[in-house]
Amino acid sequence: MTGTDNRRGLFSRALSGGALTAGAYAAAQALRLASNLVLTRLLFPEAFGVMALVTVVLVGLQMFSDAGIGPAISRSPRGDEPDFLNTAWTVNVIRGGLLWLLSCALAWPAAQLYAVPDLTALLPVAGLSLLIAGFSPTRIDTANRHLLLGRVTVLDLAAQALGIAAMILLAWATGSIWSLAAGAVAGAVARLLLMHYGLPGPTNRFRWEPEAARELVQFGKWIFLSTACGFLLAQGDKAILGLYLTMTELGIYNIGWFLASFPMLMAGTVVSRIMIPLYRDHPPAASEANLRRMRRLKIGLSVAVLLMLAAMALAGGPLVRVMYDDRYLAAGAIVTAVALAQMPAVIGMGYDQAALAAGDGRGFFLLLAAKAALQTAAFLLGAHFGGLGGALLGQGLALALAHPLIGWLAWRHGAWDARHDLIAGVLALLLVLAIGALFRADLAALGG
Repeated sequence: MTGTDNRRGLFSRALSGGALTAGAYAAAQALRLASNLVLTRLLFPEAFGVMALVTVVLVGLQMFSDAGIGPAISRSPRGDEPDFLNTAWTVNVIRGGLLWLLSCALAWPAAQLYAVPDLTALLPVAGLSLLIAGFSPTRIDTANRHLLLGRVTVLDLAAQALGIAAMILLAWATGSIWSLAAGAVAGAVARLLLMHYGLPGPTNRFRWEPEAARELVQFGKWIFLSTACGFLLAQGDKAILGLYLTMTELGIYNIGWFLASFPMLMAGTVVSRIMIPLYRDHPPAASEANLRRMRRLKIGLSVAVLLMLAAMALAGGPLVRVMYDDRYLAAGAIVTAVALAQMPAVIGMGYDQAALAAGDGRGFFLLLAAKAALQTAAFLLGAHFGGLGGALLGQGLALALAHPLIGWLAWRHGAWDARHDLIAGVLALLLVLAIGALFRADLAALGG
């Protein structure tokens, strides 16, 4: 097979894998939405606020301890060697155990901070999902490394369906918030079993090879610091709003955020699956052909995500009115505001993966640290002076201000594409101005 055939094969697998990932993510979100609609009728709004805080803590623990095992396997020349994979798996098992112990240790302080006594018991139970996830086989990462995503995607979807089914059955039987925590653990067990028995390849064994461990630590130290910053980017809004809003208000915000964030979360899943292998094997700076292929891919992805965000912003109010009862109507304006706030992030989406593909964990960390500082400061200032509306406006402005930093990192690794950024930037600006003007009154009311 020629080099051209190899390039076409990789891009073909990337496109088919990206389409499969996007389709599966859409199906998974449809399952979550259906379960959300059922659960909002079986439970009370406050339950979703409390579980939002549980999620904040658990995701925070995961992100503040992420050793970058998945990206390390994707980019390492040793990513297919058994000793390397088993050492990586051993690290993950140890990490999962430590995370569960930390979730137990943080339960009481979190309950005091947010004045929610239920967190004392909920966090240790829900934290079992972290312990279980630590045993996930590295065959998942091997499939991602080679863009062989079909079976992993199907199994992920099946595991999520089983977890949701358990959650709904428990909510119907008990009417308790405990159904949400127990359902999360059931989903983690289902995923572990499905991945263990459903993916081909050797079973992982405990192994500690010093050379593999050194490579994982060398790469993972920057990922560890980066994902700590990533927590502020992904969960900082809920962590901050939990101090400003009641649990009922936070639950309604979480409903709106869930609906509005679908396009960006789906795109993020696709980008994380396909971009490291593409940047690793066919960097845009290496040839004009690589640049053209990557440009087409990025423009298509950016335009699609911006249009989906616009659709969510326009349809937020009607969607909420149709799908939820009167207790959740305030989520409609939140859908619009969150969708608009996320549009600036689309312009630089995927550039950071070029740094990871090149092994530049330090540059990746510095970018995320700057973005986290900007967004957290803007969100806090906005919340303090303008309530929820001010917080989301601050978030959008911070994402726009961060783009030059993203472009700088992409330029360092030969991945920056000015034509793409101009097209995506102009489209994002036009959509924000037009939709913002159309819903000006609803958005202004969020600040009240």
